[in-house]
Amino acid sequence: MNRKTLVLPTLAVLLAPVLAACGGSDEAGKGGGAIVIGTTDRFEETTDAPAPFDPAAAYDIGAWNVLHSTFQTLLRLPRSGTSPVADAASTCTFGDRKNEQYRCTLRSGLKFSNGHALTSEDVKFSIDRARAINFENGPVSLLSNIDSVETPSELEVVFHLKSPDATFPQKIATPAAAIVDSETYGKKELGKGFKVVGSGPYTLQTEEKDGRVVKAVFSKNSDYQGSVQLQNDKVEMRFYDDAKSMEKALKDGDIDIMNRTLAPDQLSRMRGATDQGVRLLEAPGQEISFLAFNTDDPSVKNKAVRQAVAQLVDRQALARDGYDRTNDPLYSLVPSGITGHQNSFSNKYGEPSADKARSILRAANITSPVPLTLTYTDDHYGEATAKAFQALQKQLNGSGLFQAKIQGVKWADFRPEAAKGKYAVYGMGWFPDFPDPDNFVAPFFGKDNFLRSPYQNTRISSQLIPDSREAAQRDTAAKYFQQAQDIVADDVPVLPLWQGKQYVAVRSNVTGAEWALNSASEMQPWELGRGK
Repeated sequence: MNRKTLVLPTLAVLLAPVLAACGGSDEAGKGGGAIVIGTTDRFEETTDAPAPFDPAAAYDIGAWNVLHSTFQTLLRLPRSGTSPVADAASTCTFGDRKNEQYRCTLRSGLKFSNGHALTSEDVKFSIDRARAINFENGPVSLLSNIDSVETPSELEVVFHLKSPDATFPQKIATPAAAIVDSETYGKKELGKGFKVVGSGPYTLQTEEKDGRVVKAVFSKNSDYQGSVQLQNDKVEMRFYDDAKSMEKALKDGDIDIMNRTLAPDQLSRMRGATDQGVRLLEAPGQEISFLAFNTDDPSVKNKAVRQAVAQLVDRQALARDGYDRTNDPLYSLVPSGITGHQNSFSNKYGEPSADKARSILRAANITSPVPLTLTYTDDHYGEATAKAFQALQKQLNGSGLFQAKIQGVKWADFRPEAAKGKYAVYGMGWFPDFPDPDNFVAPFFGKDNFLRSPYQNTRISSQLIPDSREAAQRDTAAKYFQQAQDIVADDVPVLPLWQGKQYVAVRSNVTGAEWALNSASEMQPWELGRGK
């Protein structure tokens, strides 16, 4: 099957109701007070993550959901769409035609939650701090193209870039550029625990037990000045060990909404339910899942081994057997719905074939079966991950060409160990930092890449990515990313598996759920209200 290049309009984030599911009383959230969000995310204070809510360190969708609600950035993504709007800034614009200088003017009278004034010096401090700390598993790569930050006045900030970058406004709209209080946060060290001092739409209070957050309460910040319009005064986040207990809490009326992480069997069940009380909302999404290869590991160092895996994987079966068809097969790192997407892996390898995979190994003088260990995290991407890796193992071993084993590891250990090169092949998920093809290529193949991968391709990193960033009109950058996708399909440093959809399950008396997620799949709790 030859899946041709597919370019769809950038997705709007309006979530469409599917069907109603069964539910309990209409008084969710204990009598209709705070909007209560359920999640299976875990926030733990560990040696590798001493400050889970520190913007210089946090780099996963769960933590960013917290940071977006409590910190301000100069710009932020709007209710829907992909072009950032002003938040802490009143205006931002490139100061030159080459996209190498970016100027912002702050709103006057901004305050942190501790009463301290927020000025341009805090913006500069925040950027310089993140770069100085350079946290190994953090988002600093999003700021790597900044050469210097200048503050001509208390309300003016000027970013001087090392090279042209039309995506820079998108990058400073992420929590990587969250503005912290220079009088509270250390200049070259991370904070401790879960304390947050920001200027966002909410303030945060947490309850912790054994170094883990067990409840988080977001209260309306009366001093907030920005573009967000709050539809509630308080949001509470409750944490569940598994999706089953979270679903029960929703049906019992203990929580109002749940998004992360819904299991495939739950989605199938809710889609087919007819009782009133809970709605399941569904929309296209940009979450992707992929296998990452440590190309220095002896078991996969030879490109032929990685190509053979790519030739064998049946994504259609994986979406069916591992995820009950609640996501879609993915044939490139740049997902459908993003400008520049093309199905490079399908175009190169066609249908899954053991005979073709065998020929690839034989041509490289590799004896089969090839021993391989596939590692995944068993507590971060949802309960279906284990089932999906079992299906993947069955596909590889069923060919007779591989002798694959699988192992599950807790996220707290998985992420730092993967970054240190401990695993030969491991499963990762990726929610975009911002909805642009750059964010599905540069984090994996640029300098200081997110995966800490030893794989290097100078054409991607030194030519295609820089050239693409000179294109202010992002449609014209598509050709560079299409070339990069073809290179990745040939070298296979990563192997895309599936593209997720966005799902939200919500009680019927909650309003604004169609705006609950933005174009980067981040929760927007301020959109939620309670109907009569």
